[in-house]
Amino acid sequence: MAALLERARVFGMALGATMCLAVAFALPARAAEGTEVFADPSKIAAIGGSITEIVFALGEQDRLVARDSTSRYPEAALKLPDVGYMRQLSPEGVLSVNPSGILALHGSGPKETVDVLKKTSIPFIEVPERYDHEGILEKIRIVGKALGADAEADALAAEIDAKLKAAENQTASIKDRKRVLFVLSMRGGKIRLSGGVNAVDGFSGYKQLSDEAVITARPDVILMMNNAGPGVSDDELFANPSIRSTPAGAARKVVRMDGGYLLGFGPRTADVIRDLAASLYGGQAAD
Repeated sequence: MAALLERARVFGMALGATMCLAVAFALPARAAEGTEVFADPSKIAAIGGSITEIVFALGEQDRLVARDSTSRYPEAALKLPDVGYMRQLSPEGVLSVNPSGILALHGSGPKETVDVLKKTSIPFIEVPERYDHEGILEKIRIVGKALGADAEADALAAEIDAKLKAAENQTASIKDRKRVLFVLSMRGGKIRLSGGVNAVDGFSGYKQLSDEAVITARPDVILMMNNAGPGVSDDELFANPSIRSTPAGAARKVVRMDGGYLLGFGPRTADVIRDLAASLYGGQAAD
């Protein structure tokens, strides 16, 4: 849950300052635990949507024998066996595909399952999750090294680095920044969310906000995922009294994006920034 908040905050900082992803966050424990290069990279189980995307972007998708349920892009990934949600894995589910190696995003779990998998004879590489520009490039290099595709990883990292820099510069000249409220879900009329552009600040973790806190945040835009559980229509969203009382509610301004696309921190992140900029600032965002 905390990881989701950190991701949303990075996008908030990106949209609120210079759209720069280079935000300082605490790093995970270690870059890659265990083996850093698979002795046999022929049958890899990829855990984490951004990991699977990177493998495909490297052109190494033929090595994949399984993916987790967050790995929904590209469409070809859906043809792979699904071993379950990355945070609710079972050892039996992962081992059932007989992988020669496991490539898992930091935060995969539960811890008990990861501990069991690390004790097997199957190499387990844990890829760090950093919510910034350099973190994305690090992911690419680690995945490439694990698969023995260093040259391809260097080329992809250079390409993504250039795209990220261009995206970060896209709104550099905009002075009037939008306040964005990232709403994860609404249940029983209550809002579960994370803050963007610091429309909400001063807390850590994943919390339910009171009506007063939403009104005080004064968001200009509501940002939501369009595939996170039961859908909430625009009419239902803006019928909420607290949201209706904000500038976003008065203007009925909501931006909806695919969850994996919005929060993946992988090869498509530069595209996400560009799309968000277009949604928030329209023609003000320089190409």
